[in-house]
Amino acid sequence: MATTPKSIVLFASGAGSNAQAMIRHFENNAVGRVVLLVCNNPKAGVLAIAEAHNIPFLLVDRTTFGEKLFLEQLNAYKPDLIVLAGFLWKINPELIHAYPGRIINIHPALLPKYGGKGMYGRFVHEAVVAAGDQESGITIHFVNEQYDEGATIVQARCTIKPGDTAESIGRKVLGLEHSFLPATAEYLLREQ
Repeated sequence: MATTPKSIVLFASGAGSNAQAMIRHFENNAVGRVVLLVCNNPKAGVLAIAEAHNIPFLLVDRTTFGEKLFLEQLNAYKPDLIVLAGFLWKINPELIHAYPGRIINIHPALLPKYGGKGMYGRFVHEAVVAAGDQESGITIHFVNEQYDEGATIVQARCTIKPGDTAESIGRKVLGLEHSFLPATAEYLLREQ
């Protein structure tokens, strides 16, 4: 007997390469299916990706993101897992309590280093270069009420070589993100 794929909701703010990796991974996957994209940037490239894959999306702003109506709209999709794939806003406590242990985030550093408000994308990679670190990587973690402080699910590392720049580190880290985020999401859905 075939089982119904579990529902994945993606939250994203930018170009959407992690969202694209998630969508591709779960397109023909019996474990899960991306059913909705939530975005806070009406100019984000991720919206075109959602449209190209016939995935509905909700645009939110600072006001609507905290409203009861948003939570009701989200609940209508019955998410088994919410994946922050480059979503730059802090998740409100109401949403965290509505989906305990079912919201994950990917961070482009080896937490607890280089986490917190304002630490995303190139800002993280520039900090890694400035510190002279010999490795960087990603952390996939559960979301709690503090930026980048939820329990770690998995970390993956890459070596930083002499001459690496924030841009070259960013490319290495993005490769890890595209590989590990879909695999981790699938693992979590299988464990539910």
